[in-house]
Amino acid sequence: MHVHDPRNVGAVHALPGQTVHLLAGQLYFGHHATQIKTLLGSCVAVTLWHPGRKLGGMCHFLLPNRKRPHGTPHDGRYGDEALLMLVEAIERAGTRPQDYEAHLYGGADTMPDQAGIKFNIGERNIEQGWSLIDHYGFTLQAIDVGDHIPRTVMLDLRDGRVEMRRGQPNHQRRI
Repeated sequence: MHVHDPRNVGAVHALPGQTVHLLAGQLYFGHHATQIKTLLGSCVAVTLWHPGRKLGGMCHFLLPNRKRPHGTPHDGRYGDEALLMLVEAIERAGTRPQDYEAHLYGGADTMPDQAGIKFNIGERNIEQGWSLIDHYGFTLQAIDVGDHIPRTVMLDLRDGRVEMRRGQPNHQRRI
């Protein structure tokens, strides 16, 4: 089971035992991969884990949403579409969103104050991630968002363990 669908832009698949490294705009859902990893700045990642089925996924989105023209494929670069793609995969797996533990990470303010223009992309991404987790009924387990520091996130699909590092590799928080 994976989220790969030609109608969805950004969905990736994995071979059994593979580690998936998500780039911005990508997502993975299934049980083949061993781990899913990503690096975040102003982008946001949502991890999902079903403890009973040992099934999970992660998305890494760049922007909260877009006006999607009718008939255009869903695109993992946008939070609303990325989470919708994950929810569709969850339903295809015969499970329900409320059975999943969710983590929300990222949304750093990576634009220097002296730039003169603030787009607040990280803040808008955080708000969208939080709103979508609530909308779909996921159980929020952990959150680490905002600030000015990049994050590295890893979801281990063998046991659901999530590791998040802020900034330097030696500052690690296990959840």
